[in-house]
Amino acid sequence: MISEFELIRRYFTHRARHAVLGVGDDAALVNVRRGCELVVSADMLVAGRHFLRDADPYRLGHKALAVNLSDMAAMGATPRWATLALALPEADTRWLAAFSRGFMALARRFGVDLIGGDTTRGPLNICVQIMGEVPRGAALRRDGARAGDDVWVSGTLGDAALALAALKRRIRLTPAELAYCAAKLDQPAPRIALGLALRGVARSAIDISDGLRADLDHILERSGVAAEIELAALPASRILRRYLDRVAARSALLAGGDDYELCFTAPRRARERVVRSGRRAGVALTRIGRIQTRVRGAPRLIVRAADGTALRPVRGGFDHFR
Repeated sequence: MISEFELIRRYFTHRARHAVLGVGDDAALVNVRRGCELVVSADMLVAGRHFLRDADPYRLGHKALAVNLSDMAAMGATPRWATLALALPEADTRWLAAFSRGFMALARRFGVDLIGGDTTRGPLNICVQIMGEVPRGAALRRDGARAGDDVWVSGTLGDAALALAALKRRIRLTPAELAYCAAKLDQPAPRIALGLALRGVARSAIDISDGLRADLDHILERSGVAAEIELAALPASRILRRYLDRVAARSALLAGGDDYELCFTAPRRARERVVRSGRRAGVALTRIGRIQTRVRGAPRLIVRAADGTALRPVRGGFDHFR
């Protein structure tokens, strides 16, 4: 049986390139660059709640870090350091090796140092804290949207939720379709380059983890504004578009979680700069609506069908306590 300290040494001790002191002491030491602010976020993934208990460990390692990198992208921050806390039912060395490979492959890709954490025995639970840097005063936030702004999203929406719907037998996909959508669910692509490119361009931003409807509403609530978006404008993959006559697919597009794309607002006059930012980051961007002045008693978010009618609300997104 492998010990806790051997487990850490074998699978999670790596040279820290951006830290004064990494794994191996009571705490890590980091230096934040002059003129920068420290950006900190944490996410927990629980077996049976956020991922299937038999999930592929390599993909799970990737996703555990990717969802945190997505938070850095939404803030326009450069990711630097991460800590990892694991509760494990048992010290399965094959599982740990694959999980570590998935986690560290993504960490190396984005220049992130794993600088500490903890392990214990218990139900499978993964908690990652990530830290990054952003120039002082330049962070993208949720509270900056203004009436007249355009609403934009990156990439395509709904594929991850469509995969989950198929796994739960709410919709039937072909094996090839399921493989494509499952890759979006299990190995999301953090939009770090886009977040950096949008600094000084976007007024507000958020990553779409709980579904477009729910996450855009967070921007509206924090900014004290309202919005209208067009259902027909929402970017969808060819696979999802084939199933838009199904409730599960429409719900995935508008309210499905696990997209980890960016939703952001920017002034109309900045449209060309937004487009250039997307090209520079290599990410497709779609303008889906506009920010409006909030009217008391009126809904914060209205979704318009192709004929201009307002759609009836659907479940707003993923809620951990529903």
